[in-house]
Amino acid sequence: MLEEYQLRCVKCGRTFAADPWTIVCPHCGGLLEPVFRRRPLAISWPLFRTRRFGVWRYRELLPRVQPVTMGEGGTPLIQLGDNLWIKFEGSNPTGSFKDRGMTVAVSLARAAGVSSVICASTGNTSASMSAYASRAGMRSFVVLPKGKVARGKLAQAVLHGATIVEVDGPFDIALDVVMRVSGRESGLYPMNSINPWRLEGQKTLAFEIADEIGVPDWVVLPVGNAGNISAIWKGFREMRELGLIDRLPRMAGVQAEGASPIAKAFKEGMSEPLFTDEPETVATAIRIGRPVNWPKAFRALRESDGIMEVVSDEEIREAQLALGRMGVGVEPASAASYAGYRKLLERVISPDDRVVLVATGHALKDPDAFPFPEPVRASSVEEAVERIRGLSS
Repeated sequence: MLEEYQLRCVKCGRTFAADPWTIVCPHCGGLLEPVFRRRPLAISWPLFRTRRFGVWRYRELLPRVQPVTMGEGGTPLIQLGDNLWIKFEGSNPTGSFKDRGMTVAVSLARAAGVSSVICASTGNTSASMSAYASRAGMRSFVVLPKGKVARGKLAQAVLHGATIVEVDGPFDIALDVVMRVSGRESGLYPMNSINPWRLEGQKTLAFEIADEIGVPDWVVLPVGNAGNISAIWKGFREMRELGLIDRLPRMAGVQAEGASPIAKAFKEGMSEPLFTDEPETVATAIRIGRPVNWPKAFRALRESDGIMEVVSDEEIREAQLALGRMGVGVEPASAASYAGYRKLLERVISPDDRVVLVATGHALKDPDAFPFPEPVRASSVEEAVERIRGLSS
């Protein structure tokens, strides 16, 4: 099932046979990444382009299993300026980039005979996992930080039949619960981004960017648990190794001021995050104080000559509104990428640089995050007509 892969530990460097249930290194407990044992055969852009746009368009570069799919991927790359695009992941089936990873991880889990999946979540992971699990005929269990998940995302998990478990404390406590209860013996398969197979799906975002516009100078994206920046960089790196591209972009990660353990440490030249047990930000999707994928993120930043930026909640709200006025509705975490880009422009990023922002989730994921203005009220048709005419003149 995974003969074309082996797993490599990013901490100790050991490699061993790939297995769906091997989530962390059995020798040192480090993070794992799938690597090809041999070069995939007969891959080329012309071959990929004979297929429908989406994650499984690039199936030679993914685990060879029967897909559990809802047409994820192939998301719009919307041009905002001469050299600026935004990759709108909110158009995925459950409204976020997590669907890219879930289609691969759930497909692999089904092929391995898994019947129950579990995740900790700030919202998007639970919505995506429960949807794909339901489609695959699996049970799903979601562990949430109590009172810290947007209702729109929680409603999705409920709709798709997940069993919801709430715990006191931040996301990191919920993830600890998941890692303690999951495993081959319990039969509960973990679906957080510590699972290296989920990131295999998320790397296809890089493939799609290169497929459509070539390699940009910068990719700017929000960073929470740090799986996505790691996955996208892995995608670009693999494409160059396979001869599909001849250059690499620089990566720019953006974190909210109240949840910025990687950004603050990176700016100080430190080699490990400044963890916090009390992360707080309006951008609930990236409200994570102990990002599990930080070693992969630091590596992506070093290898790409990348940078991290910190933005305030006010800057996030302003960026969300600015994108909305351009017709692009994103949740606060997604707006962090545009807020970070604004701060980096000219100071680090040149106006001539070609830049892709990653918008990770749809605005309707978290409608309570932005204030609703008081509506113009009218008690009759005539009064409504008069008011509208007055406002429009």
